[in-house]
Amino acid sequence: MTDRQTIAYDTLFGTVSGIFTKRGLSGAHAARVAECLIEADMRGVPTHGISRIPIYAKRLRLGLVNAQPAFTFETPTPVIARLDGDNAMGFVVGTHAMNAAIERAQIYGIGLVAACHSNHFGMATAYLLQAVEAGMAAMVLTNASPTMPIWGGKVPFLGTSPLGLAVPGGAEPPLLLDMATSVAARGKIRRAIQRGETIPEGWALDEHGRPTTDAEAAYRGVVLPLGGPKGSGLSLMMEALAGVMAGAAFGGQVRDQYADFTAPQNVGHCFLAFRPDLFLPPGQYQADMDELVRRAKANPLAEGFDEILMPGERESRRVAEQRLHGVAIAQADLDMLAAEETME
Repeated sequence: MTDRQTIAYDTLFGTVSGIFTKRGLSGAHAARVAECLIEADMRGVPTHGISRIPIYAKRLRLGLVNAQPAFTFETPTPVIARLDGDNAMGFVVGTHAMNAAIERAQIYGIGLVAACHSNHFGMATAYLLQAVEAGMAAMVLTNASPTMPIWGGKVPFLGTSPLGLAVPGGAEPPLLLDMATSVAARGKIRRAIQRGETIPEGWALDEHGRPTTDAEAAYRGVVLPLGGPKGSGLSLMMEALAGVMAGAAFGGQVRDQYADFTAPQNVGHCFLAFRPDLFLPPGQYQADMDELVRRAKANPLAEGFDEILMPGERESRRVAEQRLHGVAIAQADLDMLAAEETME
């Protein structure tokens, strides 16, 4: 695309992490935020990439996100913990919580960590990758600010809360599933507004409850749940598992980071990590996973397809290509980075 430039990863990483250290984050926390945002862009998920920097920076400037958190853990059992995120950036809370889940899984085979007093944590895949790199299978859940109606309703009540699942492979790559519970992430509608584009039919309703392809009208209305009552049901379960059980906001109470500047968001997350090879002889899990992937890829192709891809495979290929040749970034995002670098 003509409006994109290719930037060396290290250059982009230095710029993004520098923006967040300037906003008060420690070097390690700023580095993790930069990793997560750039990873989203490289995986072809720009709605969760560096384009979000201005809103994160604004909430840090306003004191609505804590740049220097003091994390506390409650440990009711050896395998379970709850992390109070002290209103830190969601990327930092999520990383600490998943690390704690992995540590428990390494000792006990399984670890479950909930998190409260957090904020938007970006792309769930970032935390799935933490787990698979440690040899763990994982599940990541979060709730979110209301943008989607409960099935049968017409006003925002549920978030487009993502469901993340991952299992490591052997010789084959891991399977990584990261999906919103809506037909499309609301960030795609926001991006369509920025670009002056329409959105596909079936994505959203306007503020009067009517189907629309107008991105601005959709943003004032609601996005639709994936599969009707199925997506609605999944999102409601996120409210229970990541909201209610974590002691975070729930049921329409998570604040919209783009529209509500009166108080912190209090997003809730849930992270599960577990060893995938506990029930099998040494080496069999990896061999069987490879066989599963090979059988799946060997299926006859439907018309219009030239390859069967596994969950996360297309995105992983993009990352490998861009780490080698540079990250493709929209010119508008590069202009934004330059402005954020100079902002006091």
